[in-house]
Amino acid sequence: MVLYISSLPIAHSAHFGSGIYTAVIDYKVTSTLLQSFPHGSLRDKREIGRFRILVIGRANAGKTTILQRVCNTRDNPVIYNGDGKKIDVAVLTASRERGEHDIENEMVFQSNPGFVFHDSRGFEAGGESEFNKVKAFIAGRSKEVKLKNQLHVIWYCIPMDEASKSFTEGEKKFFSQCDAGTIPVMVLFTKFDALYDVEFSLLRENGRSWKDAKNLAPKHAEDSFANGPQLKFFNNVRWPPKCHICLPNMNEDNADCGPLIERTAATLNNEVLQQLFVSTQQTNLELCMKYAVER
Repeated sequence: MVLYISSLPIAHSAHFGSGIYTAVIDYKVTSTLLQSFPHGSLRDKREIGRFRILVIGRANAGKTTILQRVCNTRDNPVIYNGDGKKIDVAVLTASRERGEHDIENEMVFQSNPGFVFHDSRGFEAGGESEFNKVKAFIAGRSKEVKLKNQLHVIWYCIPMDEASKSFTEGEKKFFSQCDAGTIPVMVLFTKFDALYDVEFSLLRENGRSWKDAKNLAPKHAEDSFANGPQLKFFNNVRWPPKCHICLPNMNEDNADCGPLIERTAATLNNEVLQQLFVSTQQTNLELCMKYAVER
């Protein structure tokens, strides 16, 4: 059994492979942790209600898998339109088949409705039109008076399993032309384990045993990536991300999204939003306790 904490009254079970993981909300512990936050900020958090994230990325970048991990589920999200009305799956499917996509739609996982996700297709899908929609959406949300309607963070997913492992023209355009203002932008290098395979092959070619190559590949991949073209690219763009994180093996049952949660919390410079995010996430009990104690 795994214990998770949330400020929301949620309890659920999710099936991962052959195991069953049950998320249990301990109201006494949650109450104690939340009471350790300043009373004003606790009231502000309740007024905001939900933490809002824009997720951008090409097709097959692993976006849905990551969101499922963050929300402790294998289920698909429920989709709502901008007016808060649930969209029928058949209607949504028909729209996608016609190439239509509405970034204003809200994705909510029943396992953790404290998170609201907005999805943007990779810009290669809609070219200039899609890029302009994203820019307008970010600008519009930035002008919202109420904090609950603003975007709180942007996760830009870039997969590392592509043959070229290079940035698309759309990605170059985003970081060169899109000013997100005060909204922190994080780059998530997804499917990072693909680089492990590359390093494994190189180690084997250099005479390493299968076991040694398997053990050394992750560290070699991280070292190679740290000095590679992906990070150097951000030194030459007008609007670089606030930070990046590498996410390997997120498709596995024991995948750990803890580093993503921790990095996101550290990226937020608004204390109320930081506390809202920490108390909403259900995957990292230690982080929730840490922020409660520090406050």
